Amino acid sequence: MTTSDTRPFCAAVDWGTTSFRLWLLGRDGTVLGERRSRDGMQSAAKPGFQAVLEQHLSAVKAADDLPVIVCGMAGSRQGWVEAPYVDAPASFDAIAGGAIRVPDMARDVRILPGVAQRPGMAGGALAGDGLPFGPDVIRGEETQVMGLGLSPGSLLCLPGTHSKWISIGDQRIEAFSSFMTGELFQLLSTQSILRHTLDAEADVMAESASFIGGVEAGHGAPALILNRLFSMRAEGLFGSRSPAKALARLSGMLLGLEISGAAAIYPQRSVFLAASGPLFDLYRTALAATGWTVTVADADEAVRKGLMAGALQCFNPA
Repeated sequence: MTTSDTRPFCAAVDWGTTSFRLWLLGRDGTVLGERRSRDGMQSAAKPGFQAVLEQHLSAVKAADDLPVIVCGMAGSRQGWVEAPYVDAPASFDAIAGGAIRVPDMARDVRILPGVAQRPGMAGGALAGDGLPFGPDVIRGEETQVMGLGLSPGSLLCLPGTHSKWISIGDQRIEAFSSFMTGELFQLLSTQSILRHTLDAEADVMAESASFIGGVEAGHGAPALILNRLFSMRAEGLFGSRSPAKALARLSGMLLGLEISGAAAIYPQRSVFLAASGPLFDLYRTALAATGWTVTVADADEAVRKGLMAGALQCFNPA
């Protein structure tokens, strides 16, 4: 019979733009403590990143010499300390090896890099249209990929403000594509002429028929999306669609457009989906409606495992 190691090996932190998650981990990855807050990059800059981190470490009773592994926007140019991108195709070893140590701290704190897809990248990966993948970056998502352990040839979708579709190789990230779907939805629903037509507080999935209809419109006729968006404004003037249904249709059209774009880039029609909350339901429904086979992956577990893999390489080198 085996038992979990209850001695902390490290603290693992996913530090995003607006969110902060910390786990106290044993050597075998067992979660010994956890903290979640809104102390993201934007709010942590004023009190100082080190002060925010130490406050959360104190709350889980972490020792003063416990090392910390960090991923996410804390390593961006606007964050705590910039962790320069590793170029794609990027092996998991190269990503972990690219972690930088935060200077002027007694505690060993390492920040994992993101991955950059540069013009004319080595390896020459091609999109479905025969053109090289476009310039792109990910920061934080690479850690989830490391933790998922997907087989070569897999395709991963990570929904968010800027959704990421990532092609997986043998223990490496081959290529990826970002879609500004979430940001565009926010802009259109709050700042465009469509805001007069929509109920921005409505539950999209409560209007599932309108959502799926929007998905089919965006996916089936992506060239007409700009026209279909204005048609929603006319429908509002005519009173032919309720504001709640209009919001659901807008969400569906943009997701359908994203999925159409992904289908043009990647040959697979099966995808791993790692998300939580409302985005999980929206993407799973939209993907199923457009004929994709979806395998669910645990986003929280993935980032923890990826951080742990990085910590083992940084703090326990062979």
